[in-house]
Amino acid sequence: MSHAPSPTSPPPVSLAQFVPRHAAERPDAPAVRLDDAVLTWAAFDDATARAAGLLRAHGVEPGDRVAVSLPNVPHFCVLYYGALRAGAVVVPLNPLLQAREVAHCFADAGVRLALVWRATADAAHAGAVGVDTRVLVVDPEQDPGEDLLAGAEPLRDVHLPDPEDTAVVLYTSGTTGAPKGAELSHRNLLTNALTSQETLIRLQPGETVLGALPLFHAFGQTCALNTAVVAGAAITLLPRFDPAAAFAAVERDRVRCFAGVPTMYGALLHHPGAERADVSSLRLCVSGGASLPVELLHAFEARFGCTVLEGYGLSETSPVASFNHPDAERRPGSIGTPVRGCEMDLRAADGSPAAPGEVGEVVVRGENVMKGYWGNPAATALAVDADGWFRTGDLATRDADGYYRIVDRAKDMINRGGMNVYPREVEEVLYEHPAVAEAAVVAVPDERLGEEVGAAVVLKPGASATPQELQAHVKAVLAAYKYPRHVWLQESLPKGATGKILKREIRAPRPSTTGEHA
Repeated sequence: MSHAPSPTSPPPVSLAQFVPRHAAERPDAPAVRLDDAVLTWAAFDDATARAAGLLRAHGVEPGDRVAVSLPNVPHFCVLYYGALRAGAVVVPLNPLLQAREVAHCFADAGVRLALVWRATADAAHAGAVGVDTRVLVVDPEQDPGEDLLAGAEPLRDVHLPDPEDTAVVLYTSGTTGAPKGAELSHRNLLTNALTSQETLIRLQPGETVLGALPLFHAFGQTCALNTAVVAGAAITLLPRFDPAAAFAAVERDRVRCFAGVPTMYGALLHHPGAERADVSSLRLCVSGGASLPVELLHAFEARFGCTVLEGYGLSETSPVASFNHPDAERRPGSIGTPVRGCEMDLRAADGSPAAPGEVGEVVVRGENVMKGYWGNPAATALAVDADGWFRTGDLATRDADGYYRIVDRAKDMINRGGMNVYPREVEEVLYEHPAVAEAAVVAVPDERLGEEVGAAVVLKPGASATPQELQAHVKAVLAAYKYPRHVWLQESLPKGATGKILKREIRAPRPSTTGEHA
């Protein structure tokens, strides 16, 4: 394969090393596409060198944190790899985050420079108030190299880090407390991308992967962007997932691989144009982020004539941990077996190995497991034991052949169309409303998204607030995908003997008080 180093060259230590390598080998081949706009490998190499030079001109040194807050546009790829090229630590952020959320990430990671999308720059500027972070605005309407990169002196050399140096900090909210930054090393990212490419996706140079997953998420970064880069393949971008646009990109760019979450598979399968779509180039699809219904998997394969491999992972595992492998028996409904360089096991509640056939918590150990949570040794100690096992919080079973099946996700987490929403974060905002006495945020089944965000609220005696007012209160503070579309008032919430709210006993009324979709 073209990504393998020559016998005389040392093995790569940074993903950024692949960019000039492919530029030398296939300068005119496409690397990044968006509709009719194409960056060749030569242009991608030049743009990332200029991005690295821009960072250096702004005082960014190796190890400094650089936030990248952009949708799936070529600038994201250029700035992400430009930062790695300069030796900076990339902090990818959802461009939909509000000022409070941005401020936490800026302050917690000590972000020196933030490169943000023009359409959402106000939140970044507001989030930088009182924080030692400089904000640079990116205009995705212009080609990379024609805006803020135009006058940058290119930094041609690629910084060669220690493999254990931090490459990326991914913010992932826990069920308690503020969002935590999963600290991924260059070794974590590089080995997980190579494993995904060499053992699962197997892209050939010149082939194309569809970049429909958000690149600020670990799944999109590793299984689309980074896998394409190590393979010398192209990524064709969708700034926002739309089944018609996805079909058009597959046909136009002869896409060979698609990585998506189950709601994307459902949207493609049920789209009115599905029967007319030319997907003859599509060879392989990979699914993660949530359980893929077996019926959906079979129907998708029958309709489009391609193989779907389901897998599992988390931001803390770079993210790929297990998969149904292309050369082994596929077991629909399972997450397969551990990938190369990764171990998995099941633990009982007391931490001992789960008995055969019993449900246990999934634990992961290997080259893909994060260094820890950025600046949070206490949270790291709770998540990773002395032997290097990371506790996922997900419950699963394992059959005699070593295939895992997830039976429940991390407690209370809501998966809204592939976007993780953590109830505690929403509840804390609800509690800030002066009329709220108690609040419990739970998942509400939704045909379109799988799960929607719901909130059961108890008001203080004598206080008044409508569900719409409470919804607007949260909407003003958190990202659009997080605020509850269903809000209802209750006289009390069910509690256990210790006074803990029993979320499993909370049910949304039908019809719900609010049912807005967005």
